[in-house]
Amino acid sequence: MPVAAIDRLLADPALRASVIGDARVGLVTNDTAVTAAFERTVDALQRTGVRLALLFGPEHGMHGTGQAGESESLDHDRATGLVVVDTYELAPDRLAERISASGIDLLLVDLPDIGTRFWTYPWTMLDCLVAADRAGVPVVVLDRPNPIGGTLVEGPGLDPAFASFVGRVDVPIRHGLTLGELARQAVAAGACGLRATTALDVVEVAGWADRAPWSGDGGPWVTPSPNLPTPDTAFVYPGTGLVEGTNLSEGRGTTRPFETVGAPWLDDRFVPALRELELPGVALRETRFRPTFHKYAGEVVRGVALHITDRDRFRPVRTGLAIIGTAARLHPDTFAVRPQPADAPPEPGHPLDRLWGSDRLRRALDAGDDVVGFADARDDRAAV
Repeated sequence: MPVAAIDRLLADPALRASVIGDARVGLVTNDTAVTAAFERTVDALQRTGVRLALLFGPEHGMHGTGQAGESESLDHDRATGLVVVDTYELAPDRLAERISASGIDLLLVDLPDIGTRFWTYPWTMLDCLVAADRAGVPVVVLDRPNPIGGTLVEGPGLDPAFASFVGRVDVPIRHGLTLGELARQAVAAGACGLRATTALDVVEVAGWADRAPWSGDGGPWVTPSPNLPTPDTAFVYPGTGLVEGTNLSEGRGTTRPFETVGAPWLDDRFVPALRELELPGVALRETRFRPTFHKYAGEVVRGVALHITDRDRFRPVRTGLAIIGTAARLHPDTFAVRPQPADAPPEPGHPLDRLWGSDRLRRALDAGDDVVGFADARDDRAAV
């Protein structure tokens, strides 16, 4: 059974002393980073005498209640009294200033991940690593297993011209790495100005030699953000997360976001056409739903519910492309790629470009090309 780094530290005072010692510590985390006993990492470290001085929260906030693109207004953690720095959309220079001014000697990172490039917690980790490097503060990543497994990758890499907060480093969409492995890879590649001399250490996961996906053996699923309620949500997310860049609903505002996709204008051809593609490891069920917020809020939406039947065979990126491509083919006059919002901060390309990692998918959809095969670019290779 895998043992996360935080649980290794708690069980081994000698390891804790060698990693942390008497340092004054900043911690990048939120309430969804918990121990095997469901204790928050911040509380567990404070209980064992670690000199915590400051907390840094990611997108969704310290309590994990913010929706996509949101954080929280929290400036103190009530349980510990520690100041909380909201890192979401905070520029590295500003973040480096906060780290320098705090007087911390060490920055720990303990965040959950879901193995998808456009999930933002890895890039919070990377931004904090870059900022700490500028401030001359060493970083230790407390690693956790990749819940969708560490043996397969799927989807394209990242064109540097489309780097953003949903992708800073060239890795596939389903990358098969842990946060610690991503951090090491970023340092080795000199990403975002990091250097070979960047002070980075990783406390690795124990008992994960097979790099197997989450199975429940280590305990129940802990929701890492409001729209990832189940393990299956994490497994489908590398594919149906791409739907966010289109005018299809990805199921936000329902109890099964990303496992349910649709639009009011889809008709009875949609699900049968998907079934004809014989997508592996997934059963497709026609469904109707009414989102309570986000796209098509309050409207009856027709679409597909995904039921994973074989996680080893299931290919999320191929499935997401099948959904998008089929909707575009059947409804060429209604399907659309979302434009860049007028009030959004300057970022490269359209939202779909940043999710995919380049503008190739969008251009293919505009041209009416078959996009299902795009998943094969870096499919089924060992992650490490």
